[in-house]
Amino acid sequence: MPGGQERVLRRRIRSVRATQKITRAMELIATSQIARAQGRLAVAAPYQRGLAGILAEAAKDVGTHGGHLLGVPEDPRRVLVVLLVADRGLCGGYNANVLRTVERLVRANGSTGVETRLVSVGRKAPSYLRFRGIQVDESFIGFSDRPAFADARSVAAAAVPPFLAGDVDQVLLVSTRFLSAGSQVVEQRQLLPLPEPSGEGATGEGPAPREGYVEFEPEARELLGDLVPRYAEAAIFGALLEAAASEHTARQRAMAAATDNAEELVKNLSRIMNRARQDAITTEIMEIVGGAEALRRDVESA
Repeated sequence: MPGGQERVLRRRIRSVRATQKITRAMELIATSQIARAQGRLAVAAPYQRGLAGILAEAAKDVGTHGGHLLGVPEDPRRVLVVLLVADRGLCGGYNANVLRTVERLVRANGSTGVETRLVSVGRKAPSYLRFRGIQVDESFIGFSDRPAFADARSVAAAAVPPFLAGDVDQVLLVSTRFLSAGSQVVEQRQLLPLPEPSGEGATGEGPAPREGYVEFEPEARELLGDLVPRYAEAAIFGALLEAAASEHTARQRAMAAATDNAEELVKNLSRIMNRARQDAITTEIMEIVGGAEALRRDVESA
């Protein structure tokens, strides 16, 4: 085996091992972040359930007089979509799954004459969509892996006023729902108008059943209008927390797979190098034996 080829293989093995150390470290970091994100989800859940309970009671009291604040629009002509992806890659298909869902939604709306406006969270969204000719009206970056409630309030400030002003008929939220450490799904759900009085909260868990009479001050209809921004902030914050947990889970799986692949690649490269070295040693031995045999014949014939 030529020495230059052996040096190339050794260099490749060292490079793969260095990459493996990085992916293993990223896997461990993502694993620790998953537990932290799940803890934040658990802490935020009581507020979201409480707000969902108040919202459900107010919606029941208002009934069919909620106007455009309640229900599902029959034929929305202007839709605003809030999409949540990550600021970074190296997390498998996490970003691509959300972005493809949004792209299909925009194309489908365009074919039926529905105007779609986009508000994105995550650095990966604007470049992906603009490359495909889809305009992003407003984007937020820098907090996808560890969102704060103030970040949710900023996103809600971009999504709620157009709906209240009548500029859009419907606000949709497209994000990854964190069901468990082994299950995350891309979900498209209506953020505004407010959901029907079914009691479903931002986390998908209904509020505790209430008994007795509920009296509202101010009136339920006025209170419902005041609840719209609060509900949007809570729903977006819950979605941000679920998206962060899903991002860390996807990154942990991707880095674990990358680490395993690196180990397998090192084994294959080592096997190739050892086999080539054995072939080279066998060739050298045969050359030495052949040379010795030639010398012996020369001595005998002399």
